[in-house]
Amino acid sequence: MPSSPRHDSAAPIERVDVSAYTVPTDQPESDGTFAWTSTTLLLVEPVAGGQRGLGYTYAAAAGASLIRDLLVPLLVGADAWDLPARMASLLHRVRNLGSRGLAARALSAVDTALWDLKAKLLGVPLARLFGLARASAPLYGSGGFTSYTDRQLQTQLTGWADAGIPRVKMKVGTHADADPARVRGVREALGPGPALFVDANGAYTVKQALALAQDFLDAGVSWFEEPVSSDDLSGLRRVRDGVPAGLDVTAGEYGDSGPYFRRMLEAGAVDVLQADATRCLGFTGFLQADALADVFHVPLSAHCAPALHLHVACAARRLVHVEYFHDHARLERMLFDGVPPPVDGAMAPDLSRPGMGLELKRADAARFAVETSP
Repeated sequence: MPSSPRHDSAAPIERVDVSAYTVPTDQPESDGTFAWTSTTLLLVEPVAGGQRGLGYTYAAAAGASLIRDLLVPLLVGADAWDLPARMASLLHRVRNLGSRGLAARALSAVDTALWDLKAKLLGVPLARLFGLARASAPLYGSGGFTSYTDRQLQTQLTGWADAGIPRVKMKVGTHADADPARVRGVREALGPGPALFVDANGAYTVKQALALAQDFLDAGVSWFEEPVSSDDLSGLRRVRDGVPAGLDVTAGEYGDSGPYFRRMLEAGAVDVLQADATRCLGFTGFLQADALADVFHVPLSAHCAPALHLHVACAARRLVHVEYFHDHARLERMLFDGVPPPVDGAMAPDLSRPGMGLELKRADAARFAVETSP
């Protein structure tokens, strides 16, 4: 193995490989506002000091060109140690393009890759570099798509509960009138033990959400995610103020920066803040969300991409759990070696492997490739 550079010397980035992989879902998936049959992962791999970093996001394949054409030229030759300087220059680069949306996801993939590279240059697991707040991250099983039949829905959620994951989440919102009965059916299948969450993905109006809240609580639901659009902070606050005690209102998965989370928390819009390192400017942004949650005394939950979130989740002080999202958990196992399995409702990082401990299965991934570096 190539020797690592001295820690008091520069580690110039020699190149950055960028690729995209589109993986079909195992069956059609939908939530309250969207439907899909495939998921695209954008992969960023910076190389420095004989080490290869790895970071990714979930976005359109066009993001690979954005990274390659706009961001990589600012990275090659720059020092891999100095992450704040690297990210400041990249944020400046996309100023006129706009730093939200696809640009935020591209920046997130780069940030996670640079953190992974830095940990590998130091020869330590990323969780050690951040500093551990806990040895493992609690999980909740997530999927329960509105495209599923009642039987498929109940089988998936009871499967997670039987495997030891004590919290499960289902999608609602496609057919609001049918949601109470669908939720009650899941509760009956689960029994009284596991916690049940619902996610509307912003499909309801404020009045619909408030009308349904008591039905959900009666079915043992304790988590009401994005009852209305996360862009409607006043609407979220109205729902939060109006739902019965025992039903937490949550949102934040579309956050793209610290100011986004600050506005949500200042509005008193959520009981639990969600953040996604594949969207919120990577691990740097996720830790900012954790710091803000700490200031506002609000719990933090990691949205999707469980393998990517594992190390930073174990470092986050306010974290309560990580979303073990069916689509992403399946894809991460397909594309990467080193993905830890859930054990007793939690995932623990492998502290014997440097960085995130993930390695691309290049031969397996090649058949899904839609964009690769020259």
